[in-house]
Amino acid sequence: MKLDQRAKADKGKPRLSLVPSEIIRCIAQIREYGQEKYGEQADHWDEVEIERYRDAAYRHLLNYIDNPKGIDTESGLPHLWHLACNVAFLCELEKRKDDENGKPEAN
Repeated sequence: MKLDQRAKADKGKPRLSLVPSEIIRCIAQIREYGQEKYGEQADHWDEVEIERYRDAAYRHLLNYIDNPKGIDTESGLPHLWHLACNVAFLCELEKRKDDENGKPEAN
């Protein structure tokens, strides 16, 4: 009797194919802009205070709400893309914090 190893190997792993690929492209373009603007400093995004990403995400969210097609004047890229990148940074930083301190608190 032969077991289906595909099902076993993937059990408990997130199905990354469920993530819309466009968000990855958008974040990549924002990161490329960051590389151009900040150079090597852009590689140290995880050393920035988390509050700065929260503030930036909020600013871009408000700009997006005011104008869903709005473009950031400095980068020339959509506010929505900046928002996605900031949220990605926040997700990663919060995950790292949780890994260091245990599970996140329930609200």
